[in-house]
Amino acid sequence: MTDFKDRERAEEAKFAMDEETAFKVAARRNRLLGEWAAGLMNLTQEETDAYKKAVVQADFEEAGDEDVIRKLLGDLTAAECDVSEDDIRAKLEEMTIEAKRQYMSEN
Repeated sequence: MTDFKDRERAEEAKFAMDEETAFKVAARRNRLLGEWAAGLMNLTQEETDAYKKAVVQADFEEAGDEDVIRKLLGDLTAAECDVSEDDIRAKLEEMTIEAKRQYMSEN
């Protein structure tokens, strides 16, 4: 019975660690996306820092990436940047890979 309990605790710990890693990677990805979008909108460094935080916060509105995509698309459209939803989705995938790479190289 002890082996089963030990295995159960190990699985729970692994699940918690995987969830924490996914959260950190998503937050890093969103900061990278915010930095990319801020560059397209020609924001100052202070505005860029604030915008990156706003993109991270946007991800808490609903599950999935649609809230982030919607924010970026709305902001980039308002700034008259020639960027489509497909462009944003492609950049999201690219930044997900980069965020994972950065996270893994730090840990």
